[in-house]
Amino acid sequence: MIHPWKRTAAALALSAALLTAPAAASSLQVNGGEMPAYAAMLEENTTYVGLRAVTERLLPQASVTWENRTAVVRAPGLELTARPGDQWLEVNGRCLYIKNKVKLVDGSVMVPVRVLAEAYGGVVEWDQATRTALLTCAAVTPTQANYDQEDLYWLSRIISAESRGEIIRGKLAVGTVVMNRVAHREFPDSIYGVIFDLRWGGQFEPVSNGTIYNTPTAESVTAAKLVLEGVREAEGSLYFLNPALAQNFWTPQNRPFLVTIGNHDFYG
Repeated sequence: MIHPWKRTAAALALSAALLTAPAAASSLQVNGGEMPAYAAMLEENTTYVGLRAVTERLLPQASVTWENRTAVVRAPGLELTARPGDQWLEVNGRCLYIKNKVKLVDGSVMVPVRVLAEAYGGVVEWDQATRTALLTCAAVTPTQANYDQEDLYWLSRIISAESRGEIIRGKLAVGTVVMNRVAHREFPDSIYGVIFDLRWGGQFEPVSNGTIYNTPTAESVTAAKLVLEGVREAEGSLYFLNPALAQNFWTPQNRPFLVTIGNHDFYG
């Protein structure tokens, strides 16, 4: 007979093993050459690759350093940063979205192979039979930022003023509302026009109280870049409010509720 405490201990040990088990590994080839096993892993249906390992294969002259808890890659015409826990990496001022975050695994910074390929100007194919990611980059041509500066200026400021203190997802959702309005026939067709739409006394409180003109936080600028890249949260939302601070409840009384993110409720 197995004592109950032993069964409990065994169950706990199994649970711990499942929680800490390594992700199913995929293999990686870069320009036809096999990479070491530690350079790739498969997690949540995404192939993550070691930033240093791939960079050293593609750009032997690049420096890869660890600065302020951030991996930094530098080479002529290239500066790339990736910080574990962030949902983006930045390359030459352009922000590329990472849904499941930059990861730190056994001391290696890991990023999705397709995102890194876009950063370096490569392409990725997937060999299902061998579960191998095939990264091809004949000549590294780092991507460059190409944001409309007026759009970035105003979008980052409305995000910062409306969602200071919110997580990145909340900032992206505020930016999504602005972009959804730009695309909607009932609102102005530019970011500036949406923000400064003065119908019904104004659409955004930061315009009336002047905080729209404050310098945006760094993460708000990042969120604005990601939104301009096409990233969306609270998809379909046209309105939002903080229910703890709101004084006008027209929106929840007249628009369909979609989702709560942080302190904001979003409506279609």
